[in-house]
Amino acid sequence: MGRKLDVLRKEKRGPGRKARKQKGAEVELAKFLPPTTDSSGKKLSSHARKRAAKRRMGSGKAQARRNLLQLKKEGGKLRRPGARASGYPQLGGSDSSSLPLTPAKRSQPAEDYEEEHLESSGSEGEGGADAWESMGDDGSDEEMVDDYGASSSEEEEVGTLLLPIEQAARKQKSGSPLAWDSLSEDDSEEEEEERVSSPSKGQKEEEDADLQLNMEPDEQFVLPSGEEVERAAELPDLQLIHQRIKDNVEVLQDFKAKREVGRARQEYLALLRHDLAAYYSYSDFLLKKLMDLFPLPELVNFLESNEVPRPMTLRTNTLKTRRRDLAQALINRGVNLDPLGKWSKTGLVVYDSSVPIGATPEYLAGHYMLQGASSLLPVMALAPQENERVLDMCCAPGGKTSYIAQLMKNTGVILANDSNAERLRSVVGNLHRLGVTNAVLSHCDGRQFPKVLGGFDRVLLDAPCSGTGVISKDPAVKTNKDEKDMLRCAHLQKELLLSAIDSVNAASETGGYVVYCTCSILVEENEWVVDYALKKRNVRLVPTGLDFGKEGFTRFKDRRFHPSLKLTRRFYPHTHNMDGFFIAKLKKFSNVIPKMLK
Repeated sequence: MGRKLDVLRKEKRGPGRKARKQKGAEVELAKFLPPTTDSSGKKLSSHARKRAAKRRMGSGKAQARRNLLQLKKEGGKLRRPGARASGYPQLGGSDSSSLPLTPAKRSQPAEDYEEEHLESSGSEGEGGADAWESMGDDGSDEEMVDDYGASSSEEEEVGTLLLPIEQAARKQKSGSPLAWDSLSEDDSEEEEEERVSSPSKGQKEEEDADLQLNMEPDEQFVLPSGEEVERAAELPDLQLIHQRIKDNVEVLQDFKAKREVGRARQEYLALLRHDLAAYYSYSDFLLKKLMDLFPLPELVNFLESNEVPRPMTLRTNTLKTRRRDLAQALINRGVNLDPLGKWSKTGLVVYDSSVPIGATPEYLAGHYMLQGASSLLPVMALAPQENERVLDMCCAPGGKTSYIAQLMKNTGVILANDSNAERLRSVVGNLHRLGVTNAVLSHCDGRQFPKVLGGFDRVLLDAPCSGTGVISKDPAVKTNKDEKDMLRCAHLQKELLLSAIDSVNAASETGGYVVYCTCSILVEENEWVVDYALKKRNVRLVPTGLDFGKEGFTRFKDRRFHPSLKLTRRFYPHTHNMDGFFIAKLKKFSNVIPKMLK
């Protein structure tokens, strides 16, 4: 079974076989280990022992330096037996207290050096060990070699080992062979590396000058000739055209400094218009209008934004649900959405969806309407009140009409009119689906509407236009619109706006407002039309109530508009990330139509 082990009993064990064999080792180790107690017998901390060891090392180094200085004065040579001239440049002497110095680099194999070191250690005795102890790691060989070089026979041996080109290089650098011969081969290599790695000041200046000469300055944009433009038009390189557009815009921004000598600004603008037409596929007429409307950098941003579709937005129908409940229901169906913005309490923006947004049960139940963000703004500016009579003169497809009914909470009366009978069908379907019960539909020409019915509290006129604000939805606008179309739209808009003003009752207790809006950004369809109405009827512009959007123009090219047109609001795709839109709110203060001066 064996004996039981008593865990509490500690047996004393003596020194092992190696410790008994190496007697006196602790005495030798004491020379290297730092003292654990001071002179008073107090135990030292670890930091105090380190400081004491450093002091001992410092005293050893000082003693070694004194020994070397003494050898210098006596003129003795130090040489370690068995040392090689081309290997380790060492200092050694016949005195037993002399010590070998370790070099920075070894060209002699380590095995040979160990054999020689073992042979020499027997003759040097313990004095050599004490001297090694007194030397630190920072003993420099280069200083020793400079003072005590190799013998002349060794120098000749080193010289014979060098190639002629290496000897010539040494002489060329030093000017005399003695300066090089006093150094070993390893030291010369080190200095050569330092010379190459740290060039002189003059060389640095020359290199900097060469670098400056080699650097290519910014190339000046040069206008291509007409033949080059025509040749490039046959096989257009879109990347080249895009780069040329950027360079041209930079020149036009600082034309005096960057223009080509002898070139007029009109030449740069003509080339830019040609490149924009080729790159973005716009008609020359429309580009001229846009270049008059926007600064050049903003023009490029506008054209880029028209290439990207606007975010999908929807409006919550508060007649049937709340936005919070609708958002939760759509999220449960895999729709990723967020609130449209602080300015809207009903809008939601949809990023992506795993189900078709226009076919969900919530959509079929009339809980929301797919509607652009810009289409919400005119109704918000109109601000209809409950129990009012409101006219929506161009109502199709019914998004704004249903929003008006939503704000009126299905009270009062909404007359939804449109001149296109086919488009009225979509209005009927949407109003039934959304639960609107206070709307009446009519099919009539808006220009003749005051003769049919009048006396409304508020009128919303979303006038037909060229559609330059919704190019991302209808890219055909880029090329199928010309000046005749624009003037035709502007004339129709003026007639409709005057008819809308005549349909409003200025004596209304709560209303008397007309909101005019278009999905165009051209001045001829917006500020020009409103300024015309201000001159023809007793109306004035009032704030729209929208706290964002850019102010309308009060002056454009050679035209000057009424100063109150700064109360109108413009919205751009590249600025507000919604369709281009224009909104103006007019207040009618008299039902009398002023007589025109002949």
